[in-house]
Amino acid sequence: MLVHGAFADASSWAGVIGLLHAAGLTVRAPANPLRGLAQDAAYLRSVVCDIGAPVVLVGHDYGGAVITHAATDADNVVALCYVAAFGLDAGECVLDITNRFAPVPAADATFTAAFPDGPDGELYLSRDRFPQVYADDLPSGVKEVLSVAQRPIARTALTGRSGPPAWASKPSWYAIATADRMVSPTAQRFMAQRMAATEYVLDGSHAVVLSQPDAVVAMIREVAEQGGGRGDGFVRTGPPPRPAEAGPANAPGERPFGTLYDAFERKMPV
Repeated sequence: MLVHGAFADASSWAGVIGLLHAAGLTVRAPANPLRGLAQDAAYLRSVVCDIGAPVVLVGHDYGGAVITHAATDADNVVALCYVAAFGLDAGECVLDITNRFAPVPAADATFTAAFPDGPDGELYLSRDRFPQVYADDLPSGVKEVLSVAQRPIARTALTGRSGPPAWASKPSWYAIATADRMVSPTAQRFMAQRMAATEYVLDGSHAVVLSQPDAVVAMIREVAEQGGGRGDGFVRTGPPPRPAEAGPANAPGERPFGTLYDAFERKMPV
């Protein structure tokens, strides 16, 4: 089950979903409400509990905080995968992590829009900064589409306190994006090591789920094929091993998932 983060929607997993389907795996990618940690986690938990089979939860960005909070009491969740994501500890919030490390370029790239029916607000990334801070390794036309289609996150979602973390009782994997300008790579490494996750080091932006779906899928498949058993605890530099049937890796500059990019390009040039 794939859980997106802030400033995105479930379509951000398009490349990952296509590759997982090609591998014969069942995939769900529910919409993350982005309204508040407790509310978002409760929704995700209800979706997970309706599935009568083992589940590997995969979270990107704020989606990591949601799977951490939601999966503690979900007995059918067998493993957690984090992709440039927040893996919070008990009593911790997203801002605790971001404030603990040096500011990233995205720190001054957000603005608050009025919340329709309440005193709080919603956070957006400014359209002119979005390409640089969120998706620097994607084609220009794709960046533009993503900046327009971004989903805001309620400010209160960043201050919601996590409950007991699921990673304390379930095996975890973490893909660190070394060129991330949204979530500090140093913070990612800290969270991965704190949860004793098996680490993967990927040279990619925050949008690594779009720019390197093959690497993300290889990690997910490794977890699924182990049946949620404990990872080996190693730090891998570079993408996980590619299954032979997945075909050759993309050459430098080649589109990682052509169908998705072609769909964007029918609307605007890259």
